Amino acid sequence: MTGAATRRIPTWAKVSYTAFVAVLVPCYWVTYTPWNFLYFCDIALLVTGVAIWIESPLLVSMQAVAITLPQILWVIDLLCRLVAGVHVTGVTNYMFDPSLPLFLRGLSLFHGWLPFVLLWLLSRLGYDRRALGLQAPVAVIVLLISYLLAPAPPPPALHPSWAVNINYVYGLDDKHPQTWMPPPLWLLVVMAFNVIGLCAPTHFVLRRAFNAPAPILNTPPGSSGGGRRDG
Repeated sequence: MTGAATRRIPTWAKVSYTAFVAVLVPCYWVTYTPWNFLYFCDIALLVTGVAIWIESPLLVSMQAVAITLPQILWVIDLLCRLVAGVHVTGVTNYMFDPSLPLFLRGLSLFHGWLPFVLLWLLSRLGYDRRALGLQAPVAVIVLLISYLLAPAPPPPALHPSWAVNINYVYGLDDKHPQTWMPPPLWLLVVMAFNVIGLCAPTHFVLRRAFNAPAPILNTPPGSSGGGRRDG
């Protein structure tokens, strides 16, 4: 059944989200280069833009598994910098870089609110238990592409804001590749950490916190019952 009664995500939320993405994409494209959209957080932003319109529990669940924990750490790091003047992880250093336009840094605040939007979407759509099994190979593929095709550190001297070291596949420092271990071994460690250390724990928490998606029921035309209720 289609119609307003079956919509679980308000239209205003869909339009507002889409408008934000339409502004962010060209700004990021020019400033950071298209490679920036290989970051898991940027992939999540774009995929959620599709998921919110088609109301896909699976796509929302996969993005929640992928970024909820890292982005909550992003929020903690930003708050610690604002409140205490110190960084916990340093992932929000760029938010205080005066060489970047304030408007661009304002757009980057999506890192802070996107995980909470995903949790809200899960509360309305349900958490699809297949998310971990599908997100894990996606994460490995994204990391492999980031390593084999995307730029390695350091960024060009004339373009210091260009994206390099996507998803930390070359180390924790965007200015220098890590030297602790052979690069392929580092990549395997990053893959294992992403799947086992980030995605898996998030999956188990979300699976307990949210109901499974409600089944889609086909209601004959003119029937007043049997359809999915607006949650």
